Amino acid sequence: MDQSLNDALVHCCADCGVAGGINLKACKSCMSVKYCNVNCQKNHWPKHKQECKRRAAELHDEALFKDPPAKEDCPICFIPMPERLIACMTLAPATISSVPNYEYTLANEELANMGTETYYSCCGKSICGGCMHSFRMSGNDEKCPYCKAETMGKTNEERFEELMKRVEANDAGAMYIMGSYYTHGQLDLQQDLAKGVEIWTQAAKLGSSQAHNHLGNMYHQRGDLKKAKFHYEAAAMAGHEVARFKLGYIEYKSGNVERAVKHWTIAASAGHHTAMHSLLGAFNHGLVRRESINSTLTAYNNSCAEMRSETRDAAIHADIGLSINEQL
Repeated sequence: MDQSLNDALVHCCADCGVAGGINLKACKSCMSVKYCNVNCQKNHWPKHKQECKRRAAELHDEALFKDPPAKEDCPICFIPMPERLIACMTLAPATISSVPNYEYTLANEELANMGTETYYSCCGKSICGGCMHSFRMSGNDEKCPYCKAETMGKTNEERFEELMKRVEANDAGAMYIMGSYYTHGQLDLQQDLAKGVEIWTQAAKLGSSQAHNHLGNMYHQRGDLKKAKFHYEAAAMAGHEVARFKLGYIEYKSGNVERAVKHWTIAASAGHHTAMHSLLGAFNHGLVRRESINSTLTAYNNSCAEMRSETRDAAIHADIGLSINEQL
């Protein structure tokens, strides 16, 4: 098609053909056609339906499988923080036949689900386990490692009020913690799953990948795969490698091996040991090319190395650095 003709069509209503310029409204699903009003959009829908769904699916996958944002750094040591503590542990690099972090968690299962950060409602900062360990070893375990506010001696009511101030300020991290308190009946609160889910949903809307992941877990356990995937996908696109791995697992169980491999590759590249192990299994079954597995192994080992430090190693071995995030 002639470029000038194509440009002209872009600025015309897809139904009636009237030129509308900037006044035309694009189809929100595919963004590929425009209309001058709702009636034209309804009239054109039977012709546009199949192409709209196809293009919308393409746009969704482009967003879903693009490189996720960089991990958030600890505000004290400025080292990237993974979703799970095991990624920080200094073990031998993964190879074509072995993922030491995965093998270690088989014998130390509790490490597989431990997070690596603690949220402090005094300043709204999440601090890595390594910095917490160093701070405690220096005799300052009664203060916040970041703002030095007193953290000991507070009643549960005072802790609730402090956290609520962060919630009222639309702090997504605080909302995630508050939702968890209600969900599990902690901090002297009566257990209220509905309220916990409500608060998690608010946190998710504000961008909390942890809230999205927990909502995904809840719906997955209930058998609502559509809602589970929605929240896992939102978490994964925000950089949550655990949610990304779960998406790969769901796709694999559904027979969508190619999509599963894509998810696992992204998760493994971010340092997720089980995703790396799953990819090696797929490679051994001829589902992943050697060039691809070699590239992912390099990315996995580099990612793990970037997240390690002597203090994080010390925290892991001392079994400290746990927070409400890690215990839920």
